[in-house]
Amino acid sequence: MNTVPDLVRRRRGLAAIVAFGFLLVPLSLMAKSHLIFLGTYTRTTSRGIYAVRFDSDTGKLGEPFLVAESPNPGWLALSPDKKFLYAIHESPAQAVGFAVDAASGKLTPLPAEKSPTANAPSHLAVDATGRVLLAANYREGRAEAVPLRADGTLGQPVLVQHSGTGPNKARQEKSHVHSATPSPDNRFVIFCDLGVDKIFTYALDSGAGRLAPATPPFVATAPGAGPRHFKFSLDGRHAYAINELDNTIALYDYAAATGSLTPRQVVPTLPADFKGENTTAEVRVHPNGRFVYGSNRGHDSLAVFSVAPDSGQLTRVEIVPSGGKIPRNFALSPDGRWLICAHQDSNNLTVFRVDTSTGRLTRQPGEAAVPMCVCVLFYD
Repeated sequence: MNTVPDLVRRRRGLAAIVAFGFLLVPLSLMAKSHLIFLGTYTRTTSRGIYAVRFDSDTGKLGEPFLVAESPNPGWLALSPDKKFLYAIHESPAQAVGFAVDAASGKLTPLPAEKSPTANAPSHLAVDATGRVLLAANYREGRAEAVPLRADGTLGQPVLVQHSGTGPNKARQEKSHVHSATPSPDNRFVIFCDLGVDKIFTYALDSGAGRLAPATPPFVATAPGAGPRHFKFSLDGRHAYAINELDNTIALYDYAAATGSLTPRQVVPTLPADFKGENTTAEVRVHPNGRFVYGSNRGHDSLAVFSVAPDSGQLTRVEIVPSGGKIPRNFALSPDGRWLICAHQDSNNLTVFRVDTSTGRLTRQPGEAAVPMCVCVLFYD
């Protein structure tokens, strides 16, 4: 006969086994909720940086909540250790930093000197050491490196001025540096310059926080292409630039030793029969490396491409409606099962389930309202 002490001992033993088994489950499989930070324009009702919780089991978005007031935080970047978040800022500092509370999602502003208004950059990235913030200043036509101190605060930006024009007189009257992307080994930074139809490579000195032109210093795109954003392939042997003005994605071979890019392929992001106005925005590589995604503003769609394993070449899989107006930015979840798309003009986030074997997207019911959302950043 089982006595009360025997039952207690058995239950305690069972609890210990369950607890031990729970500890053996990878954290990635236990996580059901993702924290996502959202950058916005504060031209209408937005007050700054928002966050939203996303349930990776159900594909449901929670209610977005304000985590920091900031003017026009249109692009966000995390430090490698995720302790700090940076947003573009309309000041000579070019960015503003925040300490991240991972539990609540709240952001606490880091100490910063007060400075006059200046043109903010369009894009930010933090290098792999966490010691340099890279910025692309569209309006000023500059590639920039901002030293980061151990406490996350920003030093004085180091500026590299670009010059030149392109054939599109309305959009390429001067240099417009649009994005900054560190190389996989952190030795170089790639800057896309929409205004002059060039993609520049700079050697990065992370200790000094400085940029130096690589050899060769750039690769030219097709005239009037307008390179905007840039992503490396999973193996680092290839890279993809989305061209804003001619609505294409270009494939490049990447030489890690020199940082040089060799053009290999250009594919359209639009259906052949589309006759309206459109500009592209974001390009992303799936976490498994097998697919590339791009967004169309005007056609308001997401283009999906499969990636050839050896050559990196793209083959169109599908083009699907994005679920709103002007899909300026989107991001894939770390496990690659979900895509969250932000729409600047319809003020909404939409959710797509990703078929990780084909790359295809399936729109999920429900969405979240965020005013003029233009940046989606998964924290975890």
